[in-house]
Amino acid sequence: MIQLQPSPKTYCGQTERSKTPEETLAFIEPLTKIAGITRVADITDLDRIKIPVYSCIRPTAADGAISVYNGKGGTEAEARVAGIMEGIERYSAEAMPRDLAMVSYDMLSLTEDTLNPADLILPKNIDPRAELPWVDAWDIANNCSLKVPLCAVMHPNPHYMPSLFRSSSNGIASGNTIEEAVFYALTELIERDAWSLVETTRVTGPAVTGLTGDAAEMLAKFTAAGVEVTLKDITSDIGIPTIAAVADDVTLKDPRLLTIGMGTHTNPEIAVIRALTEVAQSRATQIHGAREDATIAAFREMMGYDRVKRMNSYWFCVDETRDFSEIAGCATPDFRTDILAIIDRLRAAGLDRVLVADLTDPDLGVPVVRVIVPGLECFTIDNERRGKRCIDAERRRLHRPKSAA
Repeated sequence: MIQLQPSPKTYCGQTERSKTPEETLAFIEPLTKIAGITRVADITDLDRIKIPVYSCIRPTAADGAISVYNGKGGTEAEARVAGIMEGIERYSAEAMPRDLAMVSYDMLSLTEDTLNPADLILPKNIDPRAELPWVDAWDIANNCSLKVPLCAVMHPNPHYMPSLFRSSSNGIASGNTIEEAVFYALTELIERDAWSLVETTRVTGPAVTGLTGDAAEMLAKFTAAGVEVTLKDITSDIGIPTIAAVADDVTLKDPRLLTIGMGTHTNPEIAVIRALTEVAQSRATQIHGAREDATIAAFREMMGYDRVKRMNSYWFCVDETRDFSEIAGCATPDFRTDILAIIDRLRAAGLDRVLVADLTDPDLGVPVVRVIVPGLECFTIDNERRGKRCIDAERRRLHRPKSAA
């Protein structure tokens, strides 16, 4: 059972957390060895933007999982925390439960409340009635337990276990409290859903102008370095602010540096900052990766700057603008209250289940969860899975008057 408790946001800088980054670091840095993290490197100076980015190395990652993770933030401490926490998330999500029975949904649902695999947006030709291993989750929207397929919770899914779809980390998050972890897992799912709707329709929303405060200062770092960033408001019908930042390095015209970042948060300014720091992270890791793997770098360069930009031209077009002040947020001083508001907005969009599996490793004690919202799209990370929301969005686009297209 997962009962959400009050979880005040005691740190409100360029992100929101239940503890300061320094307090979090004091807790998690001694745990890196247990989680198999061997190195945490500052790669900020690889790029001229100078927004903090850290790389976290975990060589013992399970087969099928990446072993290098990245963290970004408005400060060095925020970025270092983000990198280590991602490594802890991945370590925690690999723990294999014991004594798993293989049973079909049809059989299990006779005796247990069970999530129908068909509700998870399956690739074509996948049989949702196949025998699968199942684990426990808690529906925080309806306050009840139910069984969910193991492959929807673990990452990566072990190669010897049947799976319904390609394994991913979408909806896995950590936090100082379980409420903080659930909040950031939910915002990631909503972000990927909004991004999927955009990639389906090629309608990228209005360009955001009139930034103020920390977001404006961060954008100015890109401008000063000769990097043009277009901010787009891609907030979906769910109504949680979601921003895309599309970057074009007009100084270098390097195709590897045509990057995009996404940010979703109940606070619109933090949504913008998360999108911008993700661009900074993408740039630094592209540069870092190119230095370590000349073959991949050569392949990207072979495509060429002009071709890569043409392929993504719909992101760079500006047909309308929206002042930042017009983007409505719904942030409160407490993660639990934010989560309940998000649940209400999901319900209003016809998404009435929010499933949480607790992945917290007892040896670490760092809250980690996998959150599943059946019906939210993940097309951008798995193009074999395209659900009703994407199909309906495409249908609406096709039936709009030409003047509105």
